Amino acid sequence: MLNTDLNLAAPDDVYEALVALHRDLTPEQSRLVNAKLILLLANHVGDAEVLRQAMAKARAGIAPAGRDGTRPVTA
Repeated sequence: MLNTDLNLAAPDDVYEALVALHRDLTPEQSRLVNAKLILLLANHVGDAEVLRQAMAKARAGIAPAGRDGTRPVTA
């Protein structure tokens, strides 16, 4: 089961580390770093059902591209 309760001892430090991770990167490099981080953390979690729950929660409330004036992401 996905834990959505605060589970970080120092959330501000984690936020600062995430900001620093993206500092001086282009938008494309930033997206690549995000993708790598997601895959590393998904591997660490190791539970496909928990990952599906997290994906659903992350996507909730976000309209598909084109329905909100945006364009879809293309590979």
